[in-house]
Parts: sequence; structure tokens; C-alpha cells
Amino acid sequence: MSGGLGGFRPWFLQRVSAVYLLAYLIFFLAQVLVCPIEDYARWKAWLSAPVIWMATALFFLALFMHMWVGLRDVILDYVHPFALRVVLLTGLGAFLAALSLWIFRALVAVVML
Repeated sequence: MSGGLGGFRPWFLQRVSAVYLLAYLIFFLAQVLVCPIEDYARWKAWLSAPVIWMATALFFLALFMHMWVGLRDVILDYVHPFALRVVLLTGLGAFLAALSLWIFRALVAVVML
């Protein structure tokens, strides 16, 4: 471990992402409760606003980073055979990368269409 920071960086990343996820969810729920969005056109208009679009993209980025750190730690702690660990971590990384691309594509489609 470099500089004695072994688990600090993942721990910090998970805490920061958790704070952002909570803040976004509170904002989103307040938005939906105060001004209900009832049809597709309003959802699209709301999500097409650059600030909302970026906040939503950052939400999903934070969600996937949060998932990566948590699931990576579980795999590292409980899966002992090295080959199985590599396979599971690679599969998890590929799954989260594919999910990230799918979400990004959906967000871009909302703005472009």
C-alpha cells in the first residue's frame, strides 16, 4: 500500500458517493412531490435541462462507483481462490461498464430526440 492509505481511498470514495446519492434523491423526491411530472413531454423537458441532465449523469456515475467499491470489497473479502476473484471482478467491471454505457445512451437519447 502506498503511503499507508490502503483502504482510505475506496472508503472515502464510497462515502462521497453516498452523500451525493442521498442529496440527489432528496432533490429528486422534493421535485416530484412539489411539481409532479405527469407525462412524457414534461419528463423529457425536465431531464433535458443541462443542470438536471448533468446531475442525473453524475448520480448514475456515483451509483456505479459506489456499487464497484462495495461489491469489490465483498469479493476481495470472501472469495479466496485467485482465479475466481479475477473472473468475478472482471465480470463485475464489464457489467458496470455496460450498464454505464446503456444509461449514458438513454440520457443522450432524451436530449437528442
